[in-house]
Amino acid sequence: MDIRPVRPHEHAALGELTVTAYAAIDPGVVEGDGYVGELRDVAGRVADAEVLVAVDDAGTVLGGVTYVPGPDSSWAEFTQPDGAGIRMLAVAPEAQGRGVGEALSRACVDRARAAGRGQILLHSTDRMAAAHRLYERLGFARDVSLDWEPVPGFWLRGFRLRLH
Repeated sequence: MDIRPVRPHEHAALGELTVTAYAAIDPGVVEGDGYVGELRDVAGRVADAEVLVAVDDAGTVLGGVTYVPGPDSSWAEFTQPDGAGIRMLAVAPEAQGRGVGEALSRACVDRARAAGRGQILLHSTDRMAAAHRLYERLGFARDVSLDWEPVPGFWLRGFRLRLH
């Protein structure tokens, strides 16, 4: 498996993979068209963040993640000046359990460290229990001060990894 920046010819495949992965966890994701559009918009994320993919030896996209380099990115869901972020981590259903999510997350941590960031922040829904276990294995801690409710009744739970 290779972790690298997404290439333009992979944008559509990663967008669909992301929608599929999120819908499998929370079917409500596909009910509203706004967030589905964000999940599909890989080209839009690339313009103001770094989108990474995991690909196998045949070049098949196994998963992807958006690394948000700082609070000035339009994709940032945080304001901490020393922060970086992880968004839209998704793994193809057939590739789950093979370490793809962990490899993508570690690549984001490596980028944040290399950039001298002090922390990485992310949000996750209550239904993403497998992702929560992954984040905790990587050293992230739940931080209720980061929780927020983007729409009534839908909570995003905050996680933080301090790098220093």
